[in-house]
Amino acid sequence: MERQNTKTALITGSTDGVGRVVAKTLGARGMRVLTHGRDRERGERVVAEIKAAGGSAEFLEADLSALAEVRRLAVAVKRTTNRLDLLINNAGIGSGGAQGKRQTSADGYELRFAVNYLAGVLLTDLLLPLIRQSAPARIVNVSSLGQQAIDFGDVMLTRGYSGSRAYCQSKLAQILFTIDLAHELEGNGVTVNALHPATYMDTTMVRQSGMTPASSVEEGAEAILKLATSLSSRGAAVSSSTVSVRPAPMPRPTMRRRGSASRRRAGILLASPRQKLLRRRSRHAERFAPRPVDWTVRPAIPR
Repeated sequence: MERQNTKTALITGSTDGVGRVVAKTLGARGMRVLTHGRDRERGERVVAEIKAAGGSAEFLEADLSALAEVRRLAVAVKRTTNRLDLLINNAGIGSGGAQGKRQTSADGYELRFAVNYLAGVLLTDLLLPLIRQSAPARIVNVSSLGQQAIDFGDVMLTRGYSGSRAYCQSKLAQILFTIDLAHELEGNGVTVNALHPATYMDTTMVRQSGMTPASSVEEGAEAILKLATSLSSRGAAVSSSTVSVRPAPMPRPTMRRRGSASRRRAGILLASPRQKLLRRRSRHAERFAPRPVDWTVRPAIPR
């Protein structure tokens, strides 16, 4: 049974790679860990390892390529715990390499955009009431330095598709979502951050993309854990691998101002910081429907 004062973390995509290392480390540090993945056998194995080391963990199964599964995961989280101190949106899929072909999700969205971006936005939105009531709490979005300008006339990349382009635009969208959400939650005791944990980690995603690993999952996990648990991440900071946009009692970095301006120029994916989450969700549904959209404004995005 869950103790009322036990801090709880949900790590998506934690049955393999860097997510698995993060989950096991948090369990060893005394947090209750909710692991997630598509493969129950691998998930239960991670749970067993955490418990064998004296920790507490449960596995929640869901395929984030289907928004119905994302909603089901959120319901399962709420049934499993009465608090959520840390949400790490780590699950994602890579470019698929040079031979990667365009695929669509169960809901008709371009697959990488659906898994790497939309799933995390929806899950975070659904879990925000639980996160807010657990404050001080943190949301960490595991992103990438690989980014691609978003073509608002063809967000689903029906023309000129490449897996690399799809992956990179999904990661840019994730970072912009992080910036908007951090402003939206300002003063609520919830810190929202995004980071590039390490370059070409030795993960299944990297190997399937045809790249030679250049760093270990332990290096990536160390960066994620520092951002998720370090006291220093409560302030605003910008580094080569981390973007944190929660205000600190110091002058705001120029990165934050550029981020705000770029969102205004792009008319970006989400509602403005002061609008309600419900309105933001409705705009997502309208703007990214897998049917032709009559874009009345097509902002010029720097290439």
